[in-house]
Amino acid sequence: MSENTVNADVAGAGRAPEPPPPARGRWRWTFPAVVIAVALATAAVAALLVNIFTRKQEARHTFVRVVDVNETTTDPAEWGKNWPREYDSYQRTVDVTHTRYGGSEAMPQQRLERDPWLRRMYAGYAFSLDFRDRRGHAYMLYDQEQTERVAQRSQTGACLHCHASVAPTWRRIGLEAEGKTLADVGPNDFAWPAVMEGFKRMSTMSYTAAHAELYKTPDGTPGETAPTAGGSSVSQKTSANATGAATTREALAKHAGVGEAHPVSCVDCHDPKNMQLRVTRPGFVNGIQALAQSKEPVSHLPSVERWRQGNRKAAYDPNRDASRQEMRSFVCGQCHVEYYCGPKTTLFFPWGDGLKVEQIEQNYEKTKFPDGSKFADWTHGETGAALYKAQHPEFEMWSQGTHAKAGVSCSDCHMPYVREGAMKVSDHHVRSPMLMVNRSCQVCHPFPEADLKARVDGIQGRTHALTQRAAAALTDMLDAIKGARQAGATPEQLKPVHDLQRKAQWRLDFVASENSMGFHAAQETARVLAESIDYARQAQAAAQALHLAVPTSPAGVPATRPVEGVTPADKAPPGPHAPAAPKG
Repeated sequence: MSENTVNADVAGAGRAPEPPPPARGRWRWTFPAVVIAVALATAAVAALLVNIFTRKQEARHTFVRVVDVNETTTDPAEWGKNWPREYDSYQRTVDVTHTRYGGSEAMPQQRLERDPWLRRMYAGYAFSLDFRDRRGHAYMLYDQEQTERVAQRSQTGACLHCHASVAPTWRRIGLEAEGKTLADVGPNDFAWPAVMEGFKRMSTMSYTAAHAELYKTPDGTPGETAPTAGGSSVSQKTSANATGAATTREALAKHAGVGEAHPVSCVDCHDPKNMQLRVTRPGFVNGIQALAQSKEPVSHLPSVERWRQGNRKAAYDPNRDASRQEMRSFVCGQCHVEYYCGPKTTLFFPWGDGLKVEQIEQNYEKTKFPDGSKFADWTHGETGAALYKAQHPEFEMWSQGTHAKAGVSCSDCHMPYVREGAMKVSDHHVRSPMLMVNRSCQVCHPFPEADLKARVDGIQGRTHALTQRAAAALTDMLDAIKGARQAGATPEQLKPVHDLQRKAQWRLDFVASENSMGFHAAQETARVLAESIDYARQAQAAAQALHLAVPTSPAGVPATRPVEGVTPADKAPPGPHAPAAPKG
């Protein structure tokens, strides 16, 4: 090896290695990737901003008025075009739901079969023919049209007060009574004076006549004849009206196709101009005014207390004076209440002395019918006692409970808020809170769902057991009174016994007809049932004393009275509960 070569190698070993030549393709792809990433990030940020803006607009504009609805629009489907979220959930009231002490299915279970003592308690009254479990709001008109109480017995038009979207019919009838038409007030005027007049006139009509008037009234969708889910279906035939004899149900079916009738709908609770909650039932307006004028404390209704402290120049008006939170109970209290809906006078809510069971009883005791006779719903078929019939006093019982005192409304539990996007709307699938504990109960009670359900089950289980004890006392009382009548006790001797029977039965019926099985006011319910048991045992003891004191009677036990307000036996439609034809 030459010296020059060695020197070159030594010199090369002392230099840093030369870097490799740059890759020409790296920068070619890096720049476009950066541009794409920036574009995607920009698009994502823009989409986020657009979404935020859209949601804010949704929250600001809760609906788009696609169609005009007014005071004549009873068809909920028309309202659903403007308020689709609420309408979607309203339609679900046709769904089958069940809780431990209630449920809804194709023609609900007959309570008279499950609790035979109910038939004896209602002896002589139409509820002894048909009394079923509750089910969804969508069925309220159909079920009324189909019940044996209407199909086989004469009922009044007042029954439609809480089973149909009836306010436009009241207004039409009231205007006609004044010699006017809808054109004189326009479709956007509720016209309270006309509604009140129509309500009074329709209350004393027969159910068949009132139902015909309901069908004469347009529902806001001219030309549409097929009812929506939950609409009227009176043309359906059943075994009760397919036997040839004309029944109330067949008379109703004759109106099919003339117009459309709907169960309680959007217009019954909302003002079509602004969707504000409102009361549309004259019975509630008159009843809450009577309650406001009473001296009974109602701390759970602060607007009533404020009105009492004012000048009282104008009567209390829930649509003017009540808070929105109160209205979230008032719209329910229009129908879920105790009231008289018989043929002898205009429907009324007996709230002039307060909302407790004994205060309503006191109000009835002071009431006389226009003909001067004392108030009573019917005469008991076994004992001959004049009695009161409770309807469905949920509002009255809720008023005695802790939730009412805490300012919790009916809607908070049965129509809780649900979020859809940026919007918060009330769930119009009205049902038991036990079917949606997370939204109805856990909003205020941060406890496990199982614990909350167990607490409700405990309250309702104790109420059910106490109800059965009251029912046992009731049947013993009825047996004793029948024995006293068989022994020859006179009506004068039986009067104090009948008074005790009325008190006992009124309290038991108040609980049996109320649909919370004690949960709305657990302590109040227990008190009412305890009083029922006490009065029933007092009546039993008094009747047994009469039995022992009265010598042998030549007369046997008087025959059980047939249901009052019925078609005469010789003209009654055939059916399982029709009165037996007299034997020749």
